[in-house]
Amino acid sequence: MCQNVMITGAGKVSGLGYNLVLRFLEAGDNVAATIRKPCPELEELKKQYPGKLTVLMMDISSTASVQAAANELSEVFSCLDLLINNAVSVSPDCDKGFFEADLDLIARTVDIAAVGAMRVIKAFYPLLVRSGTTALIMNISSEAGSISKCYRTNLIDYGMAKAALNMATMNLFNTFRDERAVNIFCIHPGWIRTDGRPDNPAPLSSYEAAEILRLLSEKKRFDFEGHRFITNLDEDYPF
Repeated sequence: MCQNVMITGAGKVSGLGYNLVLRFLEAGDNVAATIRKPCPELEELKKQYPGKLTVLMMDISSTASVQAAANELSEVFSCLDLLINNAVSVSPDCDKGFFEADLDLIARTVDIAAVGAMRVIKAFYPLLVRSGTTALIMNISSEAGSISKCYRTNLIDYGMAKAALNMATMNLFNTFRDERAVNIFCIHPGWIRTDGRPDNPAPLSSYEAAEILRLLSEKKRFDFEGHRFITNLDEDYPF
């Protein structure tokens, strides 16, 4: 079945978002890709898949920008069947520990990765509930967002942001669960070579990881009983 899919944070060719766009296009779906700045490679994909790809400029740190993108997409799509919140940002001090990091940089990362995803869900919710089936939201989280399994002393802003995204996912699941028009999960997507470097020890390329997630979305749409934080292999992951 051809579906309408939206993926945020799709402007980096080696990244997960761009490769999700590519995988869903290859599967025959209609795709909306959101970016903060122009991406020539997405424009090339529009030529390869005429009429199948819509590219939206959207800054998820701005409610006005997100709403403008939602208004624009409503002129193209009659509904949304799948929304993947992939956009993220980290501070320049992400790799530093507590005593070295500038803590004033944390709030922006949390705002973009967690609150930004909520802005997107709120603005695009009217399109989601128009789906002819249960619409699915997949929030791309990370094992770094697990509080109970935390082992790091760095990635403070990233870990806090993903933990906040996980909490948002659970809160929204509780909000949506009775009507069952929209389902939602947060996903640890695996260890991925999102920088595209061949010497990166991560086992998955972004292209490989994207197909695993595409297949997972087909499996989880109607699962309202399972754990809300799962891995790309559909294993429960602790909050």
